[in-house]
Amino acid sequence: MPVRDEKEKLALNLFDALWVRYRRRVAHVRAYEQVIRRHGATFVNDHIAFRTLALQKPMTGIFTLSRIFMSLGWSPAACHEFPDKHMSSIHLEHANTLFPKLFVTELKTWELPDAARKIIRQAIKSHGPQFSDNDLTDLRNANQIRPARRRALLKSLIRFFTALPWKIPRREWVAAIDRETQFGAWVLLNGYEVNHFTASVNSHGVASLDDIDKTVAAMKKAGVPMKKEIEGAPGSVLRQTSTESVVLPFRVRGKRGPEKLDWTCAYFEIAERGYWVDPLSGLRRRFEGFLGAQATHLFDMTRLQK
Repeated sequence: MPVRDEKEKLALNLFDALWVRYRRRVAHVRAYEQVIRRHGATFVNDHIAFRTLALQKPMTGIFTLSRIFMSLGWSPAACHEFPDKHMSSIHLEHANTLFPKLFVTELKTWELPDAARKIIRQAIKSHGPQFSDNDLTDLRNANQIRPARRRALLKSLIRFFTALPWKIPRREWVAAIDRETQFGAWVLLNGYEVNHFTASVNSHGVASLDDIDKTVAAMKKAGVPMKKEIEGAPGSVLRQTSTESVVLPFRVRGKRGPEKLDWTCAYFEIAERGYWVDPLSGLRRRFEGFLGAQATHLFDMTRLQK
């Protein structure tokens, strides 16, 4: 992907590193790559999703992640509310449209029962250092800072989005939070890891994969377990689906010491964007936003099947 300056290069290097880790963990992605290779198609990432927990102490939430992305050139484009799930999301876009959209979601912990709030506070009170004002300023001014400082920031960014930011949770904490919110249990175990990358059907560029139905059929034929339904009707402005989540062993603290707990880590999403007519200009435009009703169903793809 061509970049225009050092700041965009820093962002690209971050997402390349996150993609390499995600691809290694999510076998469904490698199966998708084989599918598009066989069809001679092109993979373009539509959007990347992240999750977080919103608390006052430590101060965490959407802003914990969005301020990093805004410093790197993304801007808020829309907000979404999911009251039944106690969650809020923000969708960000970059001025360079070759960069993916970002979708960041927080769990509003103050809406949970007292017992769940107490567990979450206990679990993440050991949250490590966040990016400082000076760090955000240097990210914003990445074109002017020294190369060594850019390398150090990249290293810190990768660590922030791949290492668990708090101590390994207790097994019973994860189970208790999962009973209230599978989203919260997922974050306790995964931290700020990428929740999913997303293939853009619009960018496949071949007739054999030029809609989401054909793409899903090809994925199933390749043996990839897929979500049962496609969100969005044919011809609508947005249609989305995903693979099932990959389950990996996570470290937890048991009653007698360290243990392993199998849990969901990530899934791979597929999106097909339709068009709408701008009532002000009369121009036909591709829909670049998100639909809350679809997102609320896709959140559940990380629910552990027991």
